[in-house]
Amino acid sequence: MNFFFFVICNIPKKSVPLQKIIKNNSMYRPIQIDRKNLTIMGVTFPDLVTFDNTANAVGSNMFEGFEPTTNHITLIRDYVTNKINFSQFIEIAKNTNHV
Repeated sequence: MNFFFFVICNIPKKSVPLQKIIKNNSMYRPIQIDRKNLTIMGVTFPDLVTFDNTANAVGSNMFEGFEPTTNHITLIRDYVTNKINFSQFIEIAKNTNHV
């Protein structure tokens, strides 16, 4: 079950409005996702499956505190589309400032 869905479903009826919870939740920082053009933070994806898998993975990690940048999204896209292999992914991640 999606964590965000779980939180929404388990808010008592007489509780603080959801907008206030989201606004005060330091873990929530929306990123730009354009499903129509298959882009995440402006980074284009070749197909819907790759786009969805990447968006889900990034979103899940954001609940753990990950704050993605365009460089992160590009690196992840290049890895999942086999443009780079895992060793290259690790090497780039270690040697690059992802801000």
